[in-house]
Amino acid sequence: MNAPRPDIETFRAALLLATRAPSVHNSQPWLWRVGERSVHLYADRRRQLPNTDPDGRDFLLSCGAALNHCQISFAALGWRAEVHRFPNPDDPDHLAALELHRHPAEQTDISLAAAIPRRRTDRRRYGSARVEHADVMSIGSRAAELDVVVRRVTDLDGLGKLVAEAARRHAADYGYAAELATWSGRYAATAGVPARNTPKPDGTATARAFAGPVLPQPAGSESAVDNAVVLALGTSDDSDLSRLRAGEATSLTLLTATSMGLASCPITEPLEVAGTRDEVRAQVFGDGYFPQMLIRIGWALLNADPLPPTPRRELSEVVVRLDGSPFAPLA
Repeated sequence: MNAPRPDIETFRAALLLATRAPSVHNSQPWLWRVGERSVHLYADRRRQLPNTDPDGRDFLLSCGAALNHCQISFAALGWRAEVHRFPNPDDPDHLAALELHRHPAEQTDISLAAAIPRRRTDRRRYGSARVEHADVMSIGSRAAELDVVVRRVTDLDGLGKLVAEAARRHAADYGYAAELATWSGRYAATAGVPARNTPKPDGTATARAFAGPVLPQPAGSESAVDNAVVLALGTSDDSDLSRLRAGEATSLTLLTATSMGLASCPITEPLEVAGTRDEVRAQVFGDGYFPQMLIRIGWALLNADPLPPTPRRELSEVVVRLDGSPFAPLA
Protein backbone atom coordinates (compact mmCIF):
# COMPACT_ATOMS: atom_id res chain seq x y z
CA MET A 1 0.00 0.00 0.00
CA ASN A 2 1.31 3.45 -0.88
CA ALA A 3 2.00 5.83 1.99
CA PRO A 4 -0.52 8.68 2.25
CA ARG A 5 0.39 11.95 0.61
CA PRO A 6 -1.21 15.40 0.61
CA ASP A 7 -3.63 16.12 -2.19
CA ILE A 8 -3.43 19.14 -4.47
CA GLU A 9 -5.82 21.23 -2.40
CA THR A 10 -3.80 20.58 0.77
CA PHE A 11 -0.64 21.79 -0.96
CA ARG A 12 -2.51 24.79 -2.29
CA ALA A 13 -4.03 25.74 1.07
CA ALA A 14 -0.74 25.37 2.94
CA LEU A 15 1.29 27.31 0.41
CA LEU A 16 -1.26 30.12 0.25
CA LEU A 17 -0.75 30.56 3.99
CA ALA A 18 3.03 30.14 3.74
CA THR A 19 3.27 33.01 1.29
CA ARG A 20 1.53 35.32 3.76
CA ALA A 21 4.79 35.41 5.72
CA PRO A 22 6.33 38.83 6.31
CA SER A 23 9.47 39.76 4.39
CA VAL A 24 11.79 42.75 4.17
CA HIS A 25 9.97 45.43 2.14
CA ASN A 26 7.44 42.68 1.30
CA SER A 27 9.95 41.43 -1.27
CA GLN A 28 8.76 37.78 -0.93
CA PRO A 29 12.18 36.31 -1.78
CA TRP A 30 11.17 32.65 -1.92
CA LEU A 31 10.46 29.89 -4.39
CA TRP A 32 8.80 26.55 -3.63
CA ARG A 33 9.21 23.18 -5.35
CA VAL A 34 6.59 20.53 -4.65
CA GLY A 35 7.11 16.76 -4.67
CA GLU A 36 4.65 13.98 -3.92
CA ARG A 37 5.26 14.03 -0.16
CA SER A 38 7.63 16.96 0.20
CA VAL A 39 7.99 20.69 -0.22
CA HIS A 40 11.32 22.41 -0.87
CA LEU A 41 12.12 26.04 -0.08
CA TYR A 42 14.57 27.87 -2.35
CA ALA A 43 15.98 31.37 -2.19
CA ASP A 44 14.96 33.75 -4.98
CA ARG A 45 18.16 35.83 -5.15
CA ARG A 46 16.61 38.17 -7.69
CA ARG A 47 14.69 39.66 -4.78
CA GLN A 48 17.58 40.35 -2.44
CA LEU A 49 17.87 44.08 -1.69
CA PRO A 50 21.55 45.00 -2.20
CA ASN A 51 21.40 48.40 -0.52
CA THR A 52 19.02 47.64 2.35
CA ASP A 53 20.40 44.16 2.97
CA PRO A 54 23.89 43.81 1.46
CA ASP A 55 24.86 40.65 3.36
CA GLY A 56 21.50 38.91 2.91
CA ARG A 57 20.59 38.68 6.59
CA ASP A 58 17.10 40.14 6.13
CA PHE A 59 16.74 37.88 3.07
CA LEU A 60 17.31 34.72 5.13
CA LEU A 61 15.09 35.96 7.95
CA SER A 62 12.29 36.47 5.43
CA CYS A 63 12.72 32.98 4.02
CA GLY A 64 12.84 31.53 7.55
CA ALA A 65 9.52 33.20 8.34
CA ALA A 66 7.99 31.60 5.24
CA LEU A 67 9.43 28.23 6.25
CA ASN A 68 7.77 28.41 9.66
CA HIS A 69 4.49 29.60 8.16
CA CYS A 70 4.64 26.55 5.87
CA GLN A 71 5.28 24.13 8.74
CA ILE A 72 2.42 25.57 10.79
CA SER A 73 0.04 25.49 7.84
CA PHE A 74 0.69 21.85 7.03
CA ALA A 75 0.49 20.92 10.73
CA ALA A 76 -2.94 22.53 11.02
CA LEU A 77 -4.03 20.51 7.98
CA GLY A 78 -2.88 17.26 9.56
CA TRP A 79 0.62 16.93 8.11
CA ARG A 80 3.74 17.10 10.29
CA ALA A 81 6.81 18.41 8.48
CA GLU A 82 10.22 16.93 9.19
CA VAL A 83 12.50 19.85 8.27
CA HIS A 84 16.00 19.52 6.82
CA ARG A 85 17.70 22.91 6.66
CA PHE A 86 20.32 23.50 3.96
CA PRO A 87 19.99 19.87 2.79
CA ASN A 88 22.26 20.23 -0.25
CA PRO A 89 25.84 21.44 0.42
CA ASP A 90 26.28 22.03 -3.32
CA ASP A 91 23.27 24.36 -3.51
CA PRO A 92 23.20 27.06 -0.81
CA ASP A 93 19.94 28.39 -2.25
CA HIS A 94 18.15 25.15 -1.32
CA LEU A 95 17.20 26.42 2.10
CA ALA A 96 14.99 23.61 3.40
CA ALA A 97 13.32 20.33 2.53
CA LEU A 98 10.10 19.42 4.33
CA GLU A 99 9.13 15.75 4.43
CA LEU A 100 5.42 15.47 5.13
CA HIS A 101 3.92 12.79 7.38
CA ARG A 102 0.29 12.31 8.38
CA HIS A 103 -0.26 13.51 11.94
CA PRO A 104 -3.36 14.77 13.78
CA ALA A 105 -3.47 18.55 14.08
CA GLU A 106 -2.95 19.95 17.56
CA GLN A 107 -4.83 22.95 18.92
CA THR A 108 -1.66 25.08 19.01
CA ASP A 109 -1.10 24.44 15.30
CA ILE A 110 -4.69 25.36 14.49
CA SER A 111 -4.50 28.57 16.56
CA LEU A 112 -1.24 29.68 14.96
CA ALA A 113 -2.45 28.86 11.45
CA ALA A 114 -5.66 30.81 12.10
CA ALA A 115 -3.49 33.81 13.05
CA ILE A 116 -1.71 33.85 9.67
CA PRO A 117 -4.43 35.62 7.64
CA ARG A 118 -5.13 37.99 10.57
CA ARG A 119 -1.54 39.08 11.18
CA ARG A 120 -0.59 42.56 10.00
CA THR A 121 2.54 44.67 10.36
CA ASP A 122 1.06 47.53 12.36
CA ARG A 123 3.46 50.50 12.36
CA ARG A 124 1.02 52.81 14.16
CA ARG A 125 1.09 53.84 17.81
CA TYR A 126 -0.32 51.31 20.28
CA GLY A 127 -2.44 51.81 23.37
CA SER A 128 -1.73 52.11 27.09
CA ALA A 129 -2.74 48.57 28.09
CA ARG A 130 0.22 46.62 29.42
CA VAL A 131 1.66 43.54 27.76
CA GLU A 132 1.76 40.93 30.52
CA HIS A 133 5.08 39.36 31.49
CA ALA A 134 3.51 35.92 31.12
CA ASP A 135 2.75 36.66 27.47
CA VAL A 136 6.35 37.68 26.83
CA MET A 137 7.56 34.50 28.53
CA SER A 138 5.23 32.38 26.41
CA ILE A 139 6.59 33.96 23.24
CA GLY A 140 10.16 33.46 24.42
CA SER A 141 9.63 29.79 25.22
CA ARG A 142 8.42 29.09 21.68
CA ALA A 143 11.40 30.86 20.12
CA ALA A 144 13.73 28.87 22.38
CA GLU A 145 12.61 25.69 20.63
CA LEU A 146 14.51 27.01 17.59
CA ASP A 147 17.65 27.90 19.61
CA VAL A 148 16.73 31.58 19.46
CA VAL A 149 16.90 33.76 22.58
CA VAL A 150 14.28 36.46 23.22
CA ARG A 151 15.15 39.44 25.39
CA ARG A 152 12.95 42.38 26.27
CA VAL A 153 14.53 45.73 25.35
CA THR A 154 14.47 47.85 28.49
CA ASP A 155 16.00 51.07 27.12
CA LEU A 156 13.45 52.12 24.51
CA ASP A 157 14.84 55.67 24.39
CA GLY A 158 18.25 54.27 23.59
CA LEU A 159 16.77 52.04 20.90
CA GLY A 160 14.93 55.01 19.43
CA LYS A 161 18.24 56.83 19.10
CA LEU A 162 19.74 53.85 17.28
CA VAL A 163 16.73 53.73 14.94
CA ALA A 164 17.21 57.42 14.21
CA GLU A 165 20.95 56.95 13.64
CA ALA A 166 20.38 54.07 11.23
CA ALA A 167 17.78 56.15 9.37
CA ARG A 168 20.24 59.05 9.17
CA ARG A 169 22.92 56.83 7.65
CA HIS A 170 20.43 55.33 5.23
CA ALA A 171 19.23 58.79 4.19
CA ALA A 172 22.77 59.65 3.12
CA ASP A 173 22.90 56.57 0.86
CA TYR A 174 21.45 57.32 -2.56
CA GLY A 175 21.29 53.64 -3.49
CA TYR A 176 19.27 52.84 -0.38
CA ALA A 177 16.87 55.74 -0.99
CA ALA A 178 16.28 54.65 -4.58
CA GLU A 179 15.72 51.06 -3.49
CA LEU A 180 13.25 52.09 -0.78
CA ALA A 181 11.33 54.20 -3.29
CA THR A 182 11.18 51.22 -5.66
CA TRP A 183 9.76 48.89 -3.00
CA SER A 184 7.32 51.21 -1.20
CA GLY A 185 4.43 53.55 -1.87
CA ARG A 186 3.00 51.48 -4.70
CA TYR A 187 -0.70 50.79 -5.03
CA ALA A 188 -1.22 48.03 -7.63
CA ALA A 189 1.96 45.95 -7.36
CA THR A 190 1.95 42.37 -6.03
CA ALA A 191 5.03 43.06 -3.87
CA GLY A 192 6.44 45.95 -1.87
CA VAL A 193 4.89 48.01 0.93
CA PRO A 194 1.80 49.99 -0.13
CA ALA A 195 1.35 53.57 1.02
CA ARG A 196 -1.94 52.59 2.64
CA ASN A 197 -0.05 50.39 5.13
CA THR A 198 2.50 52.98 6.29
CA PRO A 199 1.93 55.96 8.58
CA LYS A 200 4.12 59.02 8.63
CA PRO A 201 7.02 58.59 11.09
CA ASP A 202 6.08 59.98 14.50
CA GLY A 203 9.10 59.15 16.64
CA THR A 204 8.13 55.58 17.59
CA ALA A 205 10.77 52.87 17.36
CA THR A 206 9.38 51.59 14.05
CA ALA A 207 9.80 54.73 12.02
CA ARG A 208 11.28 53.71 8.67
CA ALA A 209 10.63 56.47 6.16
CA PHE A 210 8.64 54.62 3.51
CA ALA A 211 7.59 56.46 0.35
CA GLY A 212 4.30 58.40 0.34
CA PRO A 213 2.77 57.16 3.62
CA VAL A 214 -0.98 57.76 3.88
CA LEU A 215 -2.06 55.54 6.79
CA PRO A 216 -3.47 57.79 9.55
CA GLN A 217 -2.62 57.29 13.19
CA PRO A 218 -5.70 56.39 15.32
CA ALA A 219 -7.64 59.44 16.47
CA GLY A 220 -6.30 60.78 19.74
CA SER A 221 -3.17 58.63 19.64
CA GLU A 222 -0.88 61.64 19.87
CA SER A 223 -1.97 62.15 23.48
CA ALA A 224 -2.22 58.46 24.40
CA VAL A 225 0.42 56.51 26.30
CA ASP A 226 2.08 53.90 24.08
CA ASN A 227 2.92 50.88 26.25
CA ALA A 228 4.52 48.83 23.51
CA VAL A 229 7.14 46.21 24.33
CA VAL A 230 10.13 45.58 22.06
CA LEU A 231 11.57 42.08 21.93
CA ALA A 232 15.03 41.28 20.58
CA LEU A 233 15.69 37.89 18.98
CA GLY A 234 19.29 36.72 19.16
CA THR A 235 21.37 33.72 18.15
CA SER A 236 24.63 32.31 19.48
CA ASP A 237 26.36 32.76 16.11
CA ASP A 238 25.72 34.71 12.94
CA SER A 239 25.68 31.84 10.43
CA ASP A 240 23.17 31.43 7.63
CA LEU A 241 21.59 28.57 9.58
CA SER A 242 21.11 30.77 12.63
CA ARG A 243 19.64 33.53 10.50
CA LEU A 244 17.18 31.10 8.92
CA ARG A 245 16.17 29.83 12.36
CA ALA A 246 15.77 33.41 13.58
CA GLY A 247 13.34 33.97 10.72
CA GLU A 248 11.37 30.93 11.86
CA ALA A 249 11.35 32.31 15.40
CA THR A 250 10.20 35.67 14.03
CA SER A 251 7.21 33.92 12.48
CA LEU A 252 6.43 32.11 15.73
CA THR A 253 6.70 35.35 17.71
CA LEU A 254 4.42 37.30 15.38
CA LEU A 255 1.81 34.56 15.11
CA THR A 256 1.80 33.89 18.85
CA ALA A 257 1.31 37.60 19.50
CA THR A 258 -1.50 37.73 16.93
CA SER A 259 -3.21 34.69 18.48
CA MET A 260 -3.12 36.55 21.82
CA GLY A 261 -4.80 39.57 20.22
CA LEU A 262 -1.66 41.72 20.22
CA ALA A 263 -0.55 44.03 17.43
CA SER A 264 3.00 43.62 16.18
CA CYS A 265 5.65 45.12 13.94
CA PRO A 266 9.14 43.87 13.01
CA ILE A 267 11.90 46.48 13.33
CA THR A 268 14.88 45.82 11.06
CA GLU A 269 16.46 49.16 10.16
CA PRO A 270 18.89 49.47 13.12
CA LEU A 271 20.11 45.92 12.39
CA GLU A 272 20.81 46.71 8.72
CA VAL A 273 23.65 49.11 9.57
CA ALA A 274 26.76 47.47 11.02
CA GLY A 275 27.46 50.16 13.60
CA THR A 276 23.95 50.35 15.05
CA ARG A 277 23.62 46.57 15.00
CA ASP A 278 26.78 46.35 17.11
CA GLU A 279 25.25 48.85 19.53
CA VAL A 280 22.03 46.83 19.79
CA ARG A 281 24.11 43.74 20.47
CA ALA A 282 26.05 45.45 23.24
CA GLN A 283 23.02 47.10 24.86
CA VAL A 284 20.63 44.14 24.74
CA PHE A 285 22.78 41.01 24.74
CA GLY A 286 26.07 42.23 26.20
CA ASP A 287 27.91 40.76 23.20
CA GLY A 288 26.67 37.29 24.15
CA TYR A 289 24.32 36.87 21.18
CA PHE A 290 23.93 38.30 17.71
CA PRO A 291 20.73 40.36 17.28
CA GLN A 292 18.72 39.14 14.31
CA MET A 293 15.31 40.79 14.71
CA LEU A 294 13.51 43.36 16.83
CA ILE A 295 9.74 43.05 17.21
CA ARG A 296 7.42 45.64 18.71
CA ILE A 297 4.24 44.26 20.29
CA GLY A 298 1.37 45.90 22.12
CA TRP A 299 -2.36 46.35 22.33
CA ALA A 300 -3.85 48.30 19.44
CA LEU A 301 -5.92 51.34 20.34
CA LEU A 302 -9.62 50.55 20.40
CA ASN A 303 -10.39 53.12 17.70
CA ALA A 304 -7.64 51.92 15.34
CA ASP A 305 -9.06 51.03 11.94
CA PRO A 306 -8.36 47.48 10.69
CA LEU A 307 -5.34 47.32 8.39
CA PRO A 308 -5.68 45.92 4.86
CA PRO A 309 -3.49 42.96 3.93
CA THR A 310 -0.34 43.69 1.96
CA PRO A 311 -0.25 42.18 -1.55
CA ARG A 312 1.29 38.83 -2.44
CA ARG A 313 2.49 37.31 -5.69
CA GLU A 314 0.33 34.65 -7.32
CA LEU A 315 1.15 31.07 -6.35
CA SER A 316 1.88 30.31 -10.00
CA GLU A 317 4.82 32.75 -9.76
CA VAL A 318 6.46 31.09 -6.75
CA VAL A 319 5.48 27.39 -6.90
CA VAL A 320 6.66 24.73 -9.37
CA ARG A 321 7.09 20.98 -9.30
CA LEU A 322 10.39 19.38 -8.33
CA ASP A 323 11.40 19.01 -11.98
CA GLY A 324 10.75 22.72 -12.57
CA SER A 325 7.54 22.24 -14.55
CA PRO A 326 4.49 24.35 -13.70
CA PHE A 327 2.36 23.16 -10.85
CA ALA A 328 -0.64 23.52 -13.13
CA PRO A 329 -3.45 23.11 -10.58
CA LEU A 330 -2.18 26.26 -8.85
CA ALA A 331 -2.29 28.38 -12.01
